[in-house]
Amino acid sequence: MIGSTLTRRGALDGNAPAAAPTAAPAAAAPAAATLAAALALVLALLCPDALWAQATAAAPREYGDFPWIGGRAAVWIAAQVHLMFAAFVLGVPMFAVVMEAVGIFGKDEKYDRLAKEFTRLLLVAYSATAIWGAVLVFFLSTIFPRFWAHLTEIFEVSMWVYVGLFFLESFTLYVYYYGWERWKKGRAKLGHWGLGVLLNLWGTSVMFIADSWLSYMISPPAEVTPDTSPAMVRTWSAIANATWMPINLHRLIANVVFGGSVVAAYAAYRFLMAKSDEERAHYDWMGYVGNLIAIGALILLPFAGYWLGREIYEYNQQMGITMMGGFMSWLWIIQAFLIGVLFLAGNYYLWVGMGRIPGAERFAPYTRWLLLVLVAGVIVWATPHTMIANRNELAAMGGTHHPFLGVLGVMSAKNTAVNLMILTTFLSFLLYRRANKRPTVPWARTATWVQGVLFAASAAVVLFYGVYGYFVSAIVRIGFSVYQVLAVLATIVSVMVIDVLMLRGAESRGAIRWGQMPERSQYALFVLVVTFTWLMGLMGFARSGIRQHWHIWEVMRDTSPWAATPALGYAARVISACVLIFLGLIAFVFWLGGLMERPAPVPAAAPEREPGEPRLVPAGGD
Repeated sequence: MIGSTLTRRGALDGNAPAAAPTAAPAAAAPAAATLAAALALVLALLCPDALWAQATAAAPREYGDFPWIGGRAAVWIAAQVHLMFAAFVLGVPMFAVVMEAVGIFGKDEKYDRLAKEFTRLLLVAYSATAIWGAVLVFFLSTIFPRFWAHLTEIFEVSMWVYVGLFFLESFTLYVYYYGWERWKKGRAKLGHWGLGVLLNLWGTSVMFIADSWLSYMISPPAEVTPDTSPAMVRTWSAIANATWMPINLHRLIANVVFGGSVVAAYAAYRFLMAKSDEERAHYDWMGYVGNLIAIGALILLPFAGYWLGREIYEYNQQMGITMMGGFMSWLWIIQAFLIGVLFLAGNYYLWVGMGRIPGAERFAPYTRWLLLVLVAGVIVWATPHTMIANRNELAAMGGTHHPFLGVLGVMSAKNTAVNLMILTTFLSFLLYRRANKRPTVPWARTATWVQGVLFAASAAVVLFYGVYGYFVSAIVRIGFSVYQVLAVLATIVSVMVIDVLMLRGAESRGAIRWGQMPERSQYALFVLVVTFTWLMGLMGFARSGIRQHWHIWEVMRDTSPWAATPALGYAARVISACVLIFLGLIAFVFWLGGLMERPAPVPAAAPEREPGEPRLVPAGGD
């Protein structure tokens, strides 16, 4: 195909050879070719340097191709699956280290066992991450050689550092996991936990370096222009570009959400496959911890997204308008629906989980009102601003905007909806946390009223600025989102501090009946991981698609056959393929986890458990 294209271009340019008028020149062609080959051989023997200079003087190939699906789709799939595995292997060590710390300083061995089981999932997933990373590098260097050469010339030093950190991360992971039993007591255990902290440090550094490469494609520094040689670009200014730190924070929180959702799905799988009550109790608790981490980080994720979007707008308004108001505007409707599913599934799991907590029945009547707020928020958040309509439909609506869409499809309504959904989800967690506890401090009633006032005040601030946003200019309205975010975050922090202090020494209303969960609750955990995986792919497309026909925004133009940003339908098919590949490989990881050690009852001499917590250890003497 490439050869025929070049031939056609040569003919159009007038450089193509004319057809031979007679047979004589054609008959002389073999002799001429033989003579040319002989001269080339003599030149190679006598002047090898001259021949090498002539060969390298030819223009390098700019683009390759990949059979059946095309070069862009091949790179897209390799990059997305690699990033999904990378998110998992970066997110899981974070809360594995936290669980191990809780076990060490709280002297509760069940958290240590949980941390080890989390880490066990990393071994196979880490290998898959490295394999897909190698595939991505090979695809980039063969399909987009000019673009890859540009990046390597600017970021070559950071790439060397990246490789070194990757080796350190690999060795630290293996020592951390296989040294778990050897360094289990005393100061050695603190040293082992330090290895876990070091593992997270290496992994986060690797992510930060890789983020500099992708954020440079979106927001290269002002010194980089099409007329500037990459050798003249300062490496640090290319790394510390406008969107680097927002993407770092956004991906860091997203990795925690993603890792928690995958671990919760693993626990759900093991719960459904369990053969005993002890196993079900253990994996019920593990699923609860994974879901708690995922939903807790999900509450913070929109705030990081706001910062990233704001930096993109400030860097280049055209890019921001393309992202939110151009052809990608409907992408955010899909995103809103998916995030709504995440909030609904996470809250549903908490509400069902209250059925195994004594005392939670007193909160059951409130869940219907929480559900009402969540559903209303999802409806508002998923309402588009404009719709494709014909002339008759536009006349019936009375203009380009339907009255409903004109009110609910703007950012004032959407910011209000998402902040109220975050407050509602936090309230669900608070009810779950307090379900089987009876505070004993004398000021408990007053503290509860203070918490209620904080919730009401935060909701009032969110509603006030949401309504006021309709009466001010767009630039002022954008600033109102900061006040809404600060009100919600202040409420979450204040209420949580009060709750922790109030529940110190609280009486138990009864032990949590771990394992006594209906199977439908575990399917909610599967919904979470599938939805979040698809959402990650969608947001990856949004981040790359806003560059449109640029490899590097306004620096290196994409002149390949795939230069145009694909339509949402095509993007949805590619993203779905990435999700199926990743989840299929993760299912294999889950199956391998099932072949390893299983939890067994704790011996009688084991330390006493807390009320409601399972007393389990993996078989094999842990």
